Amino acid sequence: MISRKDFLKKTSLTALAGFTAPLLTRANRIFRQVPATPLDSATGSLVIATWKNLAATEAAMQSLRNGGTALDAVEAGARVPEADPDDTSVGYGGFPDRDGFVTLDACVMDHNGNAGSVTYLQNIMHPVSVARKVMENTPHVMLSGDGALQFALSQGFKKENLLTDKAKKAWEEWKKINNYKPVIGEKNHDTIGILALDEKNNISGACTTSGWAFKMHGRVGDSPVLGAGMYVDNEVGGACATGLGEFVLKTLGSFLCVELMRNGRTPQEAVEEAIHRIVEKYPYKDLQVGYVAINKNGDHGAYSVQKGFQYSLCRKSENSFFDSDSFVK
Repeated sequence: MISRKDFLKKTSLTALAGFTAPLLTRANRIFRQVPATPLDSATGSLVIATWKNLAATEAAMQSLRNGGTALDAVEAGARVPEADPDDTSVGYGGFPDRDGFVTLDACVMDHNGNAGSVTYLQNIMHPVSVARKVMENTPHVMLSGDGALQFALSQGFKKENLLTDKAKKAWEEWKKINNYKPVIGEKNHDTIGILALDEKNNISGACTTSGWAFKMHGRVGDSPVLGAGMYVDNEVGGACATGLGEFVLKTLGSFLCVELMRNGRTPQEAVEEAIHRIVEKYPYKDLQVGYVAINKNGDHGAYSVQKGFQYSLCRKSENSFFDSDSFVK
């Protein structure tokens, strides 16, 4: 005969197993990992970036050729447009806010899930490098404004005037015709997001911008926000965004892309779903948002709300940019 104690123990375990089995099945379905296969040796490392940023992808790939990590690569790539006075959406040369201040946002994320970010940073040429220092040299993820500037100076960065004559002239013309109201336009979407997959099959990402041209003073967009402007999970893949950041923030689009890939979607399927989430919820005639994504197998995807989105892709010796024909029709 079985004792009352043993009976209760046995029936309790049976009931618990019956209760948890559906939960485990559901968890496995929702969070199942997409198995990664090694990169084809003929393909090797991969770098992808939003827009026609061939110099950035080449700099990133050169970093990989020199033995750098995926994180080294995305930092090296992002620094190129940050230092380009003719790039009016990133770093030096970026268009100012409506009060005439160039304010910068950036973030980085490595293959271990570490991340760093700066927002509303002024007078520093390379916010992406400051973001990396935040990740590596502080217990924090994000620093902002004067605090971010003080930290950058403490790390050896130099204070510089980032408002070029070209950007200042454009700002002065804007003030004459726009009555101090921020306007959505064609100069507001060229943020660079960049992802790298190295030969160790590790992924890192970065995103950097001067933000919405002639924005309200103090505005911060999606670019420095992990899961919005950029997100990486080394078990699955990575994604980054460009365009009108308010809509990326409201949908956490880069995180969504990665989670869709985790659940079996290809990078192309993931970015398409993320864009349709925006379009279906926030119809807007002047809205432009684009995503690029990669997975651990070296597959990539690109998709945008409107025609005209471009992206750059570099695989070892091949460096090309594409006018993406994938957009909401």
